[in-house]
Order: sequence, then structure tokens, then C-alpha cells
Amino acid sequence: MEEKFVIHGGRPLNGEVLVGGAKNAAVAILPATLLAADVFTIENVPHIDDVIILLNILNRLGAKIQFKDRTTVTIDTREVIDGNVRLNLAKRLRASYYFVGALLGRFKDTGVYLPGGCDIGSRPIDLHLKGLHALGAEVDTDYGVFHAQAEKLTGCEIYFDQVSVGATINVMLAAVLAEGNTTLINAAKEPHVVDVANFLNQMGARIRGVGTDTIRIRGVKSLHGCNYSIIPDQIEAGTLMIAAAATKGDVLVKNIVPMHMDALSAKMLEMGVEIEEYDDAIRVRSTGRLKAANIKTYPYPGFPTDLQQPATVLLSTAEGASVIVENIFEARFKHIDEIRRMGAQVTIDDRIAVVQGVERLTGAQVKASDLRAGAALIIAGLMAEGTTEIYNIKYVDRGYDHIEDKLISLGADISRVPAEEEELMELDLDFQ
Repeated sequence: MEEKFVIHGGRPLNGEVLVGGAKNAAVAILPATLLAADVFTIENVPHIDDVIILLNILNRLGAKIQFKDRTTVTIDTREVIDGNVRLNLAKRLRASYYFVGALLGRFKDTGVYLPGGCDIGSRPIDLHLKGLHALGAEVDTDYGVFHAQAEKLTGCEIYFDQVSVGATINVMLAAVLAEGNTTLINAAKEPHVVDVANFLNQMGARIRGVGTDTIRIRGVKSLHGCNYSIIPDQIEAGTLMIAAAATKGDVLVKNIVPMHMDALSAKMLEMGVEIEEYDDAIRVRSTGRLKAANIKTYPYPGFPTDLQQPATVLLSTAEGASVIVENIFEARFKHIDEIRRMGAQVTIDDRIAVVQGVERLTGAQVKASDLRAGAALIIAGLMAEGTTEIYNIKYVDRGYDHIEDKLISLGADISRVPAEEEELMELDLDFQ
């Protein structure tokens, strides 16, 4: 049944809230368990739709899955016998391509349906193909299937023409079991890339330089199971920080890595938000009207593209004009039409949005077009006067574990209810 969020806005968020495990790390770490025939216990796993789909795929491949509690899962991969993932489930999320690197490393042969996920612009896999081919694999994408095969994988030097989180992780997954040494140049430095590498090292891999633009991998003959806890979610943390500031609230966001939030924290300080950092928490306070600021999205440690849409909403009521440049995905302004319905004044020219701050937003019926757009609309609803109804919240559930519960704990008036279908009126028509 389709659901929607109903938000009665205008309430400041106050209190403490815990951030869950990182979605972008989890969706790579779970496929990575296939690199070894062993048992894994993964903690701090976000209970979100993308994770559930990945666990279902693992189960279809022969892995045994057992939840110890809501965020701890045991994965036994000893009965996985081949690398064929031609399941329709794989089409439903972008992260399905991580099965290619993992299964190629273990079985030297794999086929995975090309991924889906949110429509936020093109996500070319040419860098994935280039990297895996350099390791010695024959790769192609015929008939909607990402196929890779190799007699053996051999380490080499790989230069990425542009920074790509997906390609960095995928090639890293394949390279840990390759013969010899592999060097990844112009590699992604995001926190979840580091987390995946740390997980692989816990399995017995030998990876150095992660977190810099040059990653060095010494291939090993085999890997083993392990216990591992996923890092906190940088994007969920940022979403909650922005929500606190947008509602003129006072919130302590706990279970985070403050360093991961530096780009957002700096911008929020520039807007006039009060930020206090602790060892594993950040306090966000906001009272008066915020000031305009300019944002450009870049790979880490730059401003994250996944927080651009929530930040746009935050700036919609700031004093003055803000300029937002989206450098990562070309289709990440789809939320603009929806927040315009709520009174925001935003003009778009290609990848540049100019936000002229208004005094307030007002509630409206809006639709989420993707995961982070959905999060942005929730924030808009929380700060708006009146009632906001958000449809297509299935996108939000892909990356946030019942975010409404965390917001309610902070004082938000938000509920998840069935989304009624429009009923057709019975008309008495006379065709005489």
C-alpha cells in the first residue's frame, strides 16, 4: 500500500537523536561478504529498503541471513556456489553493481543486471568497466547485464579519469584477491570508501592509503569472515542537522563522526547556525533568520551532493540570495518545483540554482522524486506553516529507517498514513 507523510509544521525540534549506520557503506559491505566462504556478523546495519533488497539477493545466491536484532545481521556465505545475480531485484538499486567486483574476485565470473535506484541523472559505469578490464577481466554490458569474466586477476596501476565512489569500491573489491599489487589513482576519499576498505582489511585484505587519492592494494590468496560495525551515516546526520536549523530548534545529533560533517558545519556556521562539536556528537542551535550562502557540491571532503537538496530548502527562507551549483549529478534539482509549490523562490539554469529567500514556506501537497529530494521535502514540511502532505515516500524508505520516528522524538508533528487514491466521480451524463 502506498503511504504518505502528513506534517503539521512550525514546531522547533528539540532534544537528542541517534544516527544509524551508513547506507552508502552498508550497500557495499554486504556484497563484499561474498569475497569469502565464511560467516560474518555486521553491526550497525541500517534497516532500510536498499539493505533489505541486498540481503534478499544474498539469500537467493545461497547465503544464510539471520538478524540478531534490528541492526545486527549474521551472513553465512559458505553455500554460495556461483556468481550469477541475474535477478530482477538487482535492477531496483544502484548498489547492485558491487556484486560484480565481489563475485569476480571470488568466482572469476559474474553477471548482474544493470542497476536502477533513484533517477538523479546518469551514473555511467565506464570507470567500473575500465578498472575491471585493467585487472584482466573481460567485461561487457550486453542486454542489460553487467558481465565480467577472467581466468585470473592481476594487479596493475589504474587511473580514474574522474572521482567515482562506485568505481573505486568496485575495483577495490575485485583487486583484493588479484595477484600482485594494484594502485588506484584519483580514488574517491568518502568516509564510506574508507569504511569498506577497513572492512576488507578486517577480512584479511591488505589495503593502504584509503582516505587519500591513491589507494594501494596487495593481493592476498584468500579472505575470511569477521565481526564489523558500520560507521554512522554522514547523510542522515546532515539531514537531522539541517532539520534542526530549519525549524529554529536545538538538537544534539549523537553517534556521528564530526570530522565527516566539516563541509556542512562550515556552511551552517556561515548561515548563522550555532554549531558545537563533541567527540561523537554535534549540537545544532538556531534562533533568528539565517543568512544566505553559496554552495558548490564536490566529492569528499567537499560539500556532499546528497545534502544539496536539504540545504536548498534550508536556504529558501534565508535572508538574501543564495547560489547552489550541483557539480555531481545533472538531475538533482527535481525537488525545486515541489518547494516552489510551498512558496520558495528558486530559478534554475542548467546545474545552477539561485534561491531568493522568502519569509516563510506554507504547507502543500508535494511528491518526492528521489531519496534526498524526499528528505528535503520533509524538512520543508517541518519548517512550513500549515499542513504538508508528501507522496512517493517509498524513496525516503530506501535510505532512512523510519525517519519520522526520530523526528517525532524531537517534537515534530509528522505521521505516516495510507496515501489515498483519487476516486473518480460518478457522473450522470446525458449524451442526447
